[in-house]
Amino acid sequence: MSHDGIGPRAVLRSVAFLTAGMLTVPVLAGCGSDDPAGEPLAGADVARADRSDVADGGTLRWAVDTVPDTLNTFQADADGTTSRIAEAVLPSMYRTDERGRAVRNADYLASAEVVDTEPKQVVVYRLAQQAVWSDGREIGAADFAAQWRALSGKDTAYWTARNAGYDRIEKVERGKNDLEVKVTFSRPYADWKSLFTPLYPKEVMGTPDSFNDGARKKIKVTAGPFTVEKVDSKEDEVVLARNPRWWGSPPKLQKIVLRAVPHDKRVSALSDGTLDLAEIDPEAARRVTVAALPQDGSTPLMGPEADRSAADALRSWAVANGTDEDAADEEASARKKLRKKAEKYARQQKALSGFEVRKSLEPAFTQLALNGAEGPLADERVRRAVARALDREDLAASVLKPLGLPSEPVGSHLALSGQAAYADNSGALGKQDAKEARALLADAGWVPGGPVKEEKKDEKKDEGEEAAGSEADKDGDADGSGDDGTYIVGEDDGKNHGDGKAPHDSGTGTGRLTQGGAPAGAYAPKGTAAPARADTAPVAKDGKALVLRFVLPSGPGSETLAGVADRISKMLKKIGIRTDVSKVDNDSYFKDHIASGAFDLALYSWPATAFPATDARPVHAKPVPAADGSLNVEQNWTRVGTDQVDQLFDQAVATLDDAERRDLIRKADSRIWAAAGSIPLYQRPELVAARENLANAGAFGFGTPVYEDMGFLKKSAQGPAGTPGTKSAGESAED
Repeated sequence: MSHDGIGPRAVLRSVAFLTAGMLTVPVLAGCGSDDPAGEPLAGADVARADRSDVADGGTLRWAVDTVPDTLNTFQADADGTTSRIAEAVLPSMYRTDERGRAVRNADYLASAEVVDTEPKQVVVYRLAQQAVWSDGREIGAADFAAQWRALSGKDTAYWTARNAGYDRIEKVERGKNDLEVKVTFSRPYADWKSLFTPLYPKEVMGTPDSFNDGARKKIKVTAGPFTVEKVDSKEDEVVLARNPRWWGSPPKLQKIVLRAVPHDKRVSALSDGTLDLAEIDPEAARRVTVAALPQDGSTPLMGPEADRSAADALRSWAVANGTDEDAADEEASARKKLRKKAEKYARQQKALSGFEVRKSLEPAFTQLALNGAEGPLADERVRRAVARALDREDLAASVLKPLGLPSEPVGSHLALSGQAAYADNSGALGKQDAKEARALLADAGWVPGGPVKEEKKDEKKDEGEEAAGSEADKDGDADGSGDDGTYIVGEDDGKNHGDGKAPHDSGTGTGRLTQGGAPAGAYAPKGTAAPARADTAPVAKDGKALVLRFVLPSGPGSETLAGVADRISKMLKKIGIRTDVSKVDNDSYFKDHIASGAFDLALYSWPATAFPATDARPVHAKPVPAADGSLNVEQNWTRVGTDQVDQLFDQAVATLDDAERRDLIRKADSRIWAAAGSIPLYQRPELVAARENLANAGAFGFGTPVYEDMGFLKKSAQGPAGTPGTKSAGESAED
């Protein structure tokens, strides 16, 4: 996950479109290349160390969001922890490198290539000679064939979440020998490298029963550097242990314990020695950073210590001003409580001094989604006006600059800087221009219509919502220092195929001209001088104000998201659009609002993928009527799509030439920008607290973690700040 406080980070290939964050200049600043893909804005921060400097043994306690309901990544309820476990215990033919591109995994694959394209596309996989399952059986064609049959979509007895790519395979067979697997496609498939990662044994994929139930809580046969020792829902942890049959570089760690810890409890868990590695929010990162500073007394009071000083001052004032004795006693009691709180805070800070913050940018971006199903945003001109009002540079800087991370706005819906398909295509929509935004609104009939008085709403707020009014009317800008709070798609139940109809008023039409004002439609003739501040006056049409319902999650972890929404509301107010901000319960935010279409504006994130032709298509597909009369939106929750975008995706996924495919993807992205259904804002921050002597782990960025290289530095390899020889330094009581 990342800083969203709502759910684990989406696993791109684990549910439906495996998503659930946290994109034309020919050359990105500083990249020194004509390739529009450029370089990643931030690299991995994992405290790299040679394996020779890493001690043998120890247990890594790693915070995760959940103990997963299933260990089968191809089921609908798989989540981010499911994916993390699969990376450590199962074969992957391809991994993601630090540029977010697919690279061959030499531990499993000696080579793989397209050997024929006519009359059919044929790919031959040559497996590594030593690659075996944990029961000693060679990994081979039988496993590939079983996975294809399970995921092809032909047998509905398999409860699969997706079949993308597998449905294009005609047959899987043994090649010239046991180490060769020959895959023949019925239709060309450019993203063939996305298949068979992870690869499950035939014991899991071979029958519907074993697929549906056999791998939910255990995987008896694995083939990674680690195996699943136990899944303990009562203790909220999954224990991974060394695989004695692993043929690659031996794992340095004896065990990895994936421990489910809520984000608001992670500072306590780090400080009490029950975690070594945890993704954290910006406020927790500040505490860890401050804890590592020299304690010379120059650091100003903060947190409970400051509260204690305030309590002391308040009691002194009360006594000096003749407050009665009972009040003084109450103040003394409050001071005692604050003192205990301050002492706990101080103890935690001392313990946190053994950690450091490792930071990068996640392979995911936060976007503003505009629901084009109905209401004013069904008009492309209004969506484009909203987009042209946004200062994306300011929004990115508000979140990322306080964290010391690059704040380049994302320029693509389909890739991130450094990935092969990336190019900044935002020019298809145009730069921020308030004047042009107002012109677009006027062209759509939304013009300054005099004073607007909002009606009182008769309907009750949806259960669990908090009426927040227009955030744009509040004083002060957000400082961007809170947690990102962005929902990452793909962590729901994987069955969100909304009908495209919001179950409530879209939030438009809530304002009327004031009594005595001009009647509906009675606007001044063209050329009439505008009243003062007409450029920012609320716009109206047929007597109705343009008010957009802006839905946000509430609860822990949503502070930064609220700050971004506040800035957006202010930007929209400048062109006459008002926002009605509704804060809803985290648990219902996605299912009951985003997926169901119950919003006008919303903020959530998409993960990036090395295979956008396959994975991004359902996110931007044009909604079509389903057989039951509902609207099948796939995963396009903005409900904005075009036939042309669909056609470009179809061409890209069938184009085997890399350069030609990239051009098609970039053209599709330009059309997506022009339709203005969603506006990418910024790449999500990745902040990880790691024990100082923990090597090869932290903020991984694009790269797939190398589990066998993680471990704790030998004493001889540690710097003066290292803390060797303690249980909290990796030698837990579980060893």
